[in-house]
Amino acid sequence: MILSKNTLSGMGSAKLIVPDQRHFNLPERVLQFGTGVLLRGLPDYFINKANLIGAFNGRIAVVKSTSKGDTSAFIKQDSLYTICVRGIEKGEKIKENIVSSAISRVLTADKDWDSILDIAVSKDLRLIVSNTTEVGIQLVKEAVQQGSPSSFPAKLLAVLYARFKALASETDEYDLVVIATELIPDNGKKLEAIVFELADYQGLETEFVVWLRQHIHFCNSLVDRIVPGKPDAAVLKELEEELGYTDQLLIMAEPYRLWAIEGGPTVERLLGLTGIDEGIIVKPDIEIYRELKVRLLNGSHTLAAAIAFLSGIPTVAEAMTAAPLKRYITKVMQKEIAPAIPYEVAVALSAAFADSVIDRFANPFIAHSWINITFQYTMKIKIRVIPVLLNYYKKYHQVPTNIALGFAAYLVFMRVSRASSNGQYFGAYQGREYQITDDQVAYFHEKSRLSPDEYVQQVLADAGLWGADLSGLPGLKETIAEQYKLILTSGMKEALQQSEKHLQSN
Repeated sequence: MILSKNTLSGMGSAKLIVPDQRHFNLPERVLQFGTGVLLRGLPDYFINKANLIGAFNGRIAVVKSTSKGDTSAFIKQDSLYTICVRGIEKGEKIKENIVSSAISRVLTADKDWDSILDIAVSKDLRLIVSNTTEVGIQLVKEAVQQGSPSSFPAKLLAVLYARFKALASETDEYDLVVIATELIPDNGKKLEAIVFELADYQGLETEFVVWLRQHIHFCNSLVDRIVPGKPDAAVLKELEEELGYTDQLLIMAEPYRLWAIEGGPTVERLLGLTGIDEGIIVKPDIEIYRELKVRLLNGSHTLAAAIAFLSGIPTVAEAMTAAPLKRYITKVMQKEIAPAIPYEVAVALSAAFADSVIDRFANPFIAHSWINITFQYTMKIKIRVIPVLLNYYKKYHQVPTNIALGFAAYLVFMRVSRASSNGQYFGAYQGREYQITDDQVAYFHEKSRLSPDEYVQQVLADAGLWGADLSGLPGLKETIAEQYKLILTSGMKEALQQSEKHLQSN
């Protein structure tokens, strides 16, 4: 049996939350650019939850940017899909299955542009959401009134201009909220700046620019939920046997969820999602939530990645069953990162977030590979770790030993042992070869020829790489060099044990 409107009848049970038939008649209040699993597992999850209690009463029209990719599953399943929530929350295992009817239809930009513009001028529309990846919010100077533009900001400008032409003379305002969820800082404001620059490039009338400023509310946002997407064939088969139907759009998601939206009372009123779920936050300043996520979650991931990988542990969940590594992750997060977050954070708030991170890392239902976390490793160290390292020194004037060990493991991981003829670079550790995927890998290929002491010294001293000369921080160079050589000579597990003994003796 395939999931669809016709097969919903009688499905609801303690194991499965299903929509009411009336939900299929709700108006399209959201225009969403992006079909990815993060959107379906977080913003769309919240909207579906709101609809279930009669609070939002609207559905989502989704726009695919190109004709690439198949939308047949959405058509066959009436855009229904299952969200299987699996994980640990406050120490308890969570298992929840939800059939979401949040999406009304999926449109393709180059084939369905007229239909998209029809939605743009609808008086029901109140929200535009995007996740077009980090490269989606880029300025491309192009026409916006001759069919579907190629770039997302230009598409958005075309949509907003069509709305202006149709509704600007109406007595009601028909304001819109535009929320970017791309994983870049100030995502909404960057999108807004590009839209205004494009409007100027197009020579659009002053009245439109004024209307844009007054009635379109661009919001930064932060999304945080691990949504690995469609499970592998074995897990999918097991889930479908449990559910009693097949679902080509089924996704997995962890229990933790956060959608922090930067906005005031007007944005909060227009969204109409207040009180739906504790994971939705609308506040004038959301920087604290970004700092908690980037430092405690992402920073701990980044520092532990090479340690775990070099120890032969493939996934994050498996690392949390290895006592030494679990202790390392807990200590680096609670003892070194949390106290040195470069933002004023209440101790209770950072402690609560750290506890939730431990639960998330231990989730046995999500196979998050450490090797994937090493992608663009150098950039992640620079953005997620270096500000904490510098602030730790500013506050405590001593070496953060756990951070230093994570940095030493990173330097071992980044040692290039072989470069292929097609431009790929590989590292090797204890007889195991792995690919290094990093924009700075050619730099490390050159540095890998140095002696251990010279390698550590030159990389740490490279202010162009880190934004600061890290070799001048008291004791850091010596500590990292010692740990680096220990990892090479005695192994990662021994280096981790030695680090623990050192901390216990001090």
